[in-house]
Amino acid sequence: MIISQMRYSYCSYFLRRRNLSTRSRSSSSPNNNFNSESSSLVSGFDADSTLSSLKIKRPSLSDDSSNLVFKQISSIFYGGELVKRPGSEKIDGEKEFERTPKISWLSNISQSNTYLRRKEPSREKKQKCMFELSQRSRFDRLIEICAKVLGTGATIELFGKVGREPGLKGYTTLIEMCIDRARGTDDDDIATEEMGKVFHLFKSMREQGLDLAEQAYRPLLLYIIDTCLVEEFHFFCNVIKDENPSSLARLGYYEMMLWLRVNNEEKIQGLCDYILENDDEDASNLRESYLLALCESERKKQILDLLEIIDIKKLSSTESVSQIFQALGRLLLEPVAEKFLLDFKTCDHEADNITNFIASYTINIPNVSVEDLFIIFKDLHQRLDVSPSSSSYEKLILRSCALLKVPTALDIVDEMCEASLILSTEVLHSILQTCEETCQYDLVHRVLSTICRFKLETNDEILRCMIDLFLKMKDHQGAYKMLDYLEEINLKPTASMYNVIMAECFREKNIRDGVRVLEHMQNADVKADSQTFSYLISNSETEEDIVKYYEELKQSGVKATKQIFIALINAYAACGQLEKAKQVVLDPLIPVKSLNQIKSVLVSVLASHGQLPEALLIYEEIKEAGFTLEPKDIMNIIERTHSDGELDRLLLLLEELNDTDYWNGACGRIILYCILNNHLSSAVDLCKLLKDKFQNDELVMDVLFDKVFSPIELVESESRHLHTSLEFLSEMKDKHGLLLTQECFDLLSARANTTDLHKAD
Repeated sequence: MIISQMRYSYCSYFLRRRNLSTRSRSSSSPNNNFNSESSSLVSGFDADSTLSSLKIKRPSLSDDSSNLVFKQISSIFYGGELVKRPGSEKIDGEKEFERTPKISWLSNISQSNTYLRRKEPSREKKQKCMFELSQRSRFDRLIEICAKVLGTGATIELFGKVGREPGLKGYTTLIEMCIDRARGTDDDDIATEEMGKVFHLFKSMREQGLDLAEQAYRPLLLYIIDTCLVEEFHFFCNVIKDENPSSLARLGYYEMMLWLRVNNEEKIQGLCDYILENDDEDASNLRESYLLALCESERKKQILDLLEIIDIKKLSSTESVSQIFQALGRLLLEPVAEKFLLDFKTCDHEADNITNFIASYTINIPNVSVEDLFIIFKDLHQRLDVSPSSSSYEKLILRSCALLKVPTALDIVDEMCEASLILSTEVLHSILQTCEETCQYDLVHRVLSTICRFKLETNDEILRCMIDLFLKMKDHQGAYKMLDYLEEINLKPTASMYNVIMAECFREKNIRDGVRVLEHMQNADVKADSQTFSYLISNSETEEDIVKYYEELKQSGVKATKQIFIALINAYAACGQLEKAKQVVLDPLIPVKSLNQIKSVLVSVLASHGQLPEALLIYEEIKEAGFTLEPKDIMNIIERTHSDGELDRLLLLLEELNDTDYWNGACGRIILYCILNNHLSSAVDLCKLLKDKFQNDELVMDVLFDKVFSPIELVESESRHLHTSLEFLSEMKDKHGLLLTQECFDLLSARANTTDLHKAD
């Protein structure tokens, strides 16, 4: 496709502009974005020209950062940088990856998952979720890893080299990452650059023969709408339309959303007038899109005007009709809703759809108690002579849960079940989750009664949640009775159910009853899983018990997971056996891909037990392998560092923290370190970092109070630290204009005399 220089100039013009917040708003005619003249805008892509105009450097796979990516890729597919296969030499994961560029990843994943399903017993919810994620997202993880390290352009190049293009889902993931970065920055140049990357991704999709579907362009358009970038919206809409002409009607939805966002009354009314006054095919296709966008607003007049000319029975989907009924509920338009419902009833529309429309309308009525919503729901069904369906009842039940009205939700369940309708396990689980969130643990008795009375379908997770609710009431007997109930319904308890009881016993420091859970499992012929042994090892009181449970695990054939080795490290450390804790990382059963995570735990444990030099040695090993510590482990090292001469290392650790909360705490802790070791200028520099980050003096002082001033005790040996802190306050006032909060002032007043405090004034 030949692209004119004018089109590139237009693209370069708006994508290079630096101030995103001061975009001019278009004043063109209401439908100028979708008429025939718009086809003269961009209809193709030149990635190099665009990237050049944006000053974006195309990442190269020869960069050092690619080595880390290869290590992480090999970690996913080969279990780590070095893998030992049965009966073979050690294999370098990076070389193996390069050696097999056409590897059939999907088939390998399928075979791996089949093996895991055959070998692994059931786990607790967390393990199940982890396993499911590993099944469906291994390839997506690769895309994310590469994009984070190399950037989107080099990621596409990398996967092209190994014969595996991202596909629509992969491209969508990359686009979403670009948009997330644009949303997460206050730097206009970075946000502009991320839009340029999306432009390049659109071009790559076209080259791969992929349609520019809505799931790919939706994140970009929503971002542009949220940031009120009118000209950019016009540009990208024309790009999308040229690449996917069938998207014209759907783009109308986003156009109306844009004018609603910028509150341009002229444009909104202009679009409405266009489809009200025209009856051609283009206007007809746009009507539904404009209406659905308006339904997300409070513009009652325009919605009613469009509903006069649109036959909602002919809308493209029942989801679209449901959105209209939701808007009618929010706007309290009951006569209009009832009129449309009668129309559906008159034309013999499916009863299930009608009852769902009633539910969509009802649950969106504002400022009405859920009990009254239920009355409205039943009244509308009676007037229309329609019976509620399971799905419409469930909408009301979920609305009750959202409003934290569990007893009302259970009343609706009773009425639903009495009508011989089936409650889904997903909704039943939502009710139990709400019981937990609202601390209405005792309602588990009523849930159990309902399950028994109506013989409701359950699953392992529902039963585990119910056991947990009994335990939260300290009703251990009730929890065990739940296990007995399983026999009545011909179900066998699982290890995860017993694990819940065991975990609660250990949380209560009831070691004896926690250990006895294992006996109950054995009596019920339920095999312990890795989580069971992890709990037992973590709560072992003696070295002998640690060894015993680990040996039992190996003899049982249960696979030793990452959690097992973490439990071993913590258990040995708790027993004072730090040398044996260090030996855990040498265990040949450790999964190679988990080794560095397990080492991270050891680093934290050693730091906590005063062995900081050894902790730092292991930390360096982890870094050399291309990995980083978890934020909490980095924080642990920082908090345990007291001796002078470690400031450079602390600052490097601070740079590695990418978690905001941990970074704030670590920065404050390092400032305290500087005060205690008389590095006043460094403390002031760090304070400037905090000020630049927060741009709010009160937030800065809150961090300083929590992490700096409150730990300083006024004792004879620490009086010099108090004086240093007062000098620090004086410097902050002089250089950055920061003043003490009242809380901080009161604390220092209690620890120093009036003369000292005058130094900080």
